[in-house]
Amino acid sequence: MPTAALLLAALGFVIEQTVQSAFGIAGLIGLAMLTVGVKSANVPCSCLGAFMLVIQVQAVIG
Repeated sequence: MPTAALLLAALGFVIEQTVQSAFGIAGLIGLAMLTVGVKSANVPCSCLGAFMLVIQVQAVIG
């Protein structure tokens, strides 16, 4: 069990660093809001975080 928790924490860290390097601080804030919203079952917070990430991805794609 501790090994799985450690691997998940490392994966989360890698994802956060990838988002920050690709989308900057706004992407990191969006990811944090999405994570907090999902964990606390706060729909407006998770929707705002998802919206921020979609806007960032849309700016990179097109």
